[in-house]
Amino acid sequence: MNLIDVTAEFNTDDKCLEYLEAMRWPSGVACIECGSLKVSRITRESKTKNKRTRLYQCLEKECKHQFSPTAGTIFHDSHLPLRKWFAAIALVCEAKKGVSACQMQRHLKVNYRTAWHLCHRIREAMKEESPERLTGVVELDETYIGGKVRHRGSHGRRPKKRKDVVVGMVERGGKLHLIHIPHATARLLKPIVEEHISPNVETLMTDDATIYPFAVQPQLDSKRKVIRHTQAYGIGDIHTNTIENVFSLLKRAMIGTYHQVSIKHLWRYLNEFSFRFNRREEQQQLFAETTKNLIYGQALPYKNLVASA
Repeated sequence: MNLIDVTAEFNTDDKCLEYLEAMRWPSGVACIECGSLKVSRITRESKTKNKRTRLYQCLEKECKHQFSPTAGTIFHDSHLPLRKWFAAIALVCEAKKGVSACQMQRHLKVNYRTAWHLCHRIREAMKEESPERLTGVVELDETYIGGKVRHRGSHGRRPKKRKDVVVGMVERGGKLHLIHIPHATARLLKPIVEEHISPNVETLMTDDATIYPFAVQPQLDSKRKVIRHTQAYGIGDIHTNTIENVFSLLKRAMIGTYHQVSIKHLWRYLNEFSFRFNRREEQQQLFAETTKNLIYGQALPYKNLVASA
C-alpha cells in the first residue's frame, strides 16, 4: 500500500479508526477489560469536547468499561492525528533507502522532535519476532559503519577511525538478517551465525576473511564456498553479490538519506531495512504488519529513546 493509496483510503480519522478496529477485532468488537462480545457503540447527539467518533461500552454488569479502538495502544496517547500516523507508516514502508526525520517533518508539517520520535517508533515496530533461521544458499559477510574521531591524534597523526560492524546474512531468494556487533571477531560472530543460520543449509557463501573458519560450526564450514575478492567478484554461482548489494543500499541510506546515525540506534535502522527487504514484494502486507505491530507492541517513550546507551 503506497502513499497515494493510503492518503485516498484513510483521509479521515474515522476511516483510520475503522481500519484499526477491523485489524484489532476481526471477529467483532470485544471489551478490552473482560473480553466480552456484548458491547454497545456510544453515539453522541450533541457535540462535546471528546471528538472520538468510535466509542464503545461493555454491557456486562460487572464491567461497564468504555473504550475505543486505540485504547491500550501506541495511538491512544498520541496527539498526532491518525491520518498522519498512517501517512508516516506508508512513507517508511515504501522508501527503499528510508526516510529521514527532516523529510518526515516537511511531509507531515510537525516539529523535528515529533518527526524523529515518530520515525523511531515505526522502526521499533519493524522488528522481526523470533526470525526463522536461514536455509538454502546463504551469503554471509560483514561491513563497517561509522566515521572518524573529531580530534586529531598525537604527533600530527591522522585520527583513528571508530567504526562498528554490521553482519549481513541473506538467503538467495529469501530472507535477510542484519545484526550489529561492536567488533569483527570470531567470538562475537559465532553465536550470531548459530542463531540465524541453520546447520542444514545447502551452501554457505563467504569471502576469504580469516575469521570465518573459527566463527562457523564444522558442519557449516564443510558446506562453505569461498570467493577471493582479490581475484574476482564472482565465479559462477560462487559470490556474495546479494549481500554486497544490500550493504551498498544501506550505506547509501546512511550517507544520502540520514547523513548521521547514532550507533546507539543503529540496530533499529537495521531492523527497518531487514523488515522492508523481507516483504519487498508484498507492499500491502508490509503496511498491515507494521500497523499491527504498532497496535500490539510496547510503547517507546521519548525519555527511553534519548537515554544514554
